[in-house]
Amino acid sequence: MTRKENKKKISEKQSGPSIEALFTELTEIIARLRAPDGCPWDREQTPETVRKYILEETYELAEAIDGGRPEAVCEELGDTIFLLLFVAGIYEERHADFLRNALEGIAEKMIRRHPHIFGDLKVETSE
Repeated sequence: MTRKENKKKISEKQSGPSIEALFTELTEIIARLRAPDGCPWDREQTPETVRKYILEETYELAEAIDGGRPEAVCEELGDTIFLLLFVAGIYEERHADFLRNALEGIAEKMIRRHPHIFGDLKVETSE
């Protein structure tokens, strides 16, 4: 199965705003925050200064998962996704198509690592 075929299959299951639209909205919010007339604090941030917040939010996400409360997981996952996109946005300012390259790279890697799902390989166990 190609990435395009897989994307179509996944998108058929959606309701409400598409994941693509929500991702776009969030990246636009980040671009606005970092714009010359955006938030001074956000504009000052670098990958190095955001790193500690990524770690904090990742630990909070892990704690929420351990707590077994989906609402808390959802909130912390949102915070973590925001920070990951925020740092990607910073790199995007320096390197065109940074986020696109990262997303394409991970999609290709996951497909390559799962030939039993996206290819013809048949397996019986998780090993």
